[in-house]
Amino acid sequence: MKSKFSEKRTKEIVGERSPVSALSGEDSARAISRDEKPFLAMREDVLSLIWKDMVLRGDFTEMIPRIRSVNLPKELIVKAAKINQNIQLPLEESPPPLAIDATAGLGEDALLLAAAGFRVKLYERDEIIFSLLEDAVRRAIELPDEEEYAVLRQAVSRMEISNEDSIAAMNNLKKTSDLRPDVILLDPMFPERKKSSLVGKKLQILQQLESPCDDEEELLGAALSLNPRRLIIKRPPKGPYLAGIKPTFSYSGKSVRIDCIAR
Repeated sequence: MKSKFSEKRTKEIVGERSPVSALSGEDSARAISRDEKPFLAMREDVLSLIWKDMVLRGDFTEMIPRIRSVNLPKELIVKAAKINQNIQLPLEESPPPLAIDATAGLGEDALLLAAAGFRVKLYERDEIIFSLLEDAVRRAIELPDEEEYAVLRQAVSRMEISNEDSIAAMNNLKKTSDLRPDVILLDPMFPERKKSSLVGKKLQILQQLESPCDDEEELLGAALSLNPRRLIIKRPPKGPYLAGIKPTFSYSGKSVRIDCIAR
């Protein structure tokens, strides 16, 4: 199946929005050295966002080692979700637990939950980031039906992506449904640091499109209103609690801290 993201499609996605421009093929390759603005490009059926000498694309195949059963239980997000490593169940026998990723980005964290047995609803409000996520999902679905990709294909089949503002979406769920998610995941973008060298390349590109979260209280309030059994929040290792709310417990890693509010 050929990707729908043609040069015309990238221009439709971007429109007149600054600072992003849409280029493809040789034109985009030549533009890297002279254009300081990020731009979308389609190369070999992969949608990429390019800025300076950095290239950002969604690629779930890189996550395969992390979602294998031997490594998955070690993931901090999986630990915080209180998932049994053998939770994966035949979907026809028992419905999987539900997780909402309210700040999906490129979907890596949601993929961890999906691999652990959750059905995951992903919300990403930025149309360009969502397009990269959508393209990554498409390519994962189109992977060959081979054993090495089986764990990834199974996980992606439990992911449902939406190009929506999650605050509005969660508030709407509260009004229209008795749904109680098992887990809600929040990953507000880490505050921008003065020295860009301290910020990961992927985050540097994303910050050109989406600013660090400036509606923390509203985001947290919308998530808590759905009364999830676990609310998982990614924070910098020494960063403040989201909206000043102390979590029930935390897991700390080298580059991230996972705060969890259990209910």
